[in-house]
Amino acid sequence: MKINKKRAQTIVLKNKPKIIGSYSIVGPKEGQGNFSEYFDYVMKNDHFGENTFEKAERKMIETAITGVIENAKLLPRDIDAMVAGDLLNQIISSSYAARAFEFPFLGVYGACSTMAESMAVAAVLVDGGFCENVVCCTGSHFSTAERQYRFPLELGNQRPPTSQWTITGAGSCVLSLQGDGPKVTSVTFGKVVDWGVNDVNNMGAAMAPAARDTLLAHFKNSNTTPDDYDLIVTGDLGKLGSEILIDLMEDEGIKLGVSYCDCGQMYFKHNQNTFCGGSGAGCCATIFNSYIIKKLREGLYKKILFLPTGALLSTTTSQQGDTIPGVCHAIVVEA
Repeated sequence: MKINKKRAQTIVLKNKPKIIGSYSIVGPKEGQGNFSEYFDYVMKNDHFGENTFEKAERKMIETAITGVIENAKLLPRDIDAMVAGDLLNQIISSSYAARAFEFPFLGVYGACSTMAESMAVAAVLVDGGFCENVVCCTGSHFSTAERQYRFPLELGNQRPPTSQWTITGAGSCVLSLQGDGPKVTSVTFGKVVDWGVNDVNNMGAAMAPAARDTLLAHFKNSNTTPDDYDLIVTGDLGKLGSEILIDLMEDEGIKLGVSYCDCGQMYFKHNQNTFCGGSGAGCCATIFNSYIIKKLREGLYKKILFLPTGALLSTTTSQQGDTIPGVCHAIVVEA
């Protein structure tokens, strides 16, 4: 059997699954940021009609799934599977949201890289002919992430300058061989990379080495350079992390140039006081499934390299003094 593998980590997709639908929902702070006009729905408050932030996060993901199926002009019975994940313990937001639907559920966890991981898994399933329509979804919530990974908001802890603001939002898309939309042409699965960072308030520094590793593998495997892409966008390295990535790539003799940007760095306006910018699984998920998809459809971008990063820590590892491993998965999307 012939494997559609381009050396090690990169898989070239022969049938090029299409993104036939997308949806994004965000919180009020995110709705006041730089991409407000592109989101499908902006919540009035972070509780979203629920009595806990955790239930609000679950409702966001359920809303994103329902919304993307409608945007793709499909019915729930047309969906063969859903690949989704989030940041809460045992990905409870996604798995509990999945109770509302009758299609199969594949739960994945890549921290803030989960959008790319879910899309990569879905793209392989669709490209291989195993599924016709697959929903990909992930999200995060500022208040649930702070409570789980750092400190409850009630304590009023000060945030250091290297910190980022976990996005309250969820993004989703439908991959299919039918219909029209931007095409996923290849995926590069990332390795776990750990360069010894142990500061839970400096995710950008922890994840940048993983982005470097995946970028080098992708460029080598695909025989491409930054000049081959209209846009190279990382998920949520933030201001500091993206600067570190630029330096790391220049050390390898590769200049990312003006085509490179980071979702976390550009998410908020300067006066919103988010320090190094946005983060969280919902960061790249909401920007990709709003602004980036729309610009691909409009023809502003012809070919993009989308590579969200994830910090694979937990409260257990942090309390035991462990360092923070990172991972980064890359998706090539063409108009």
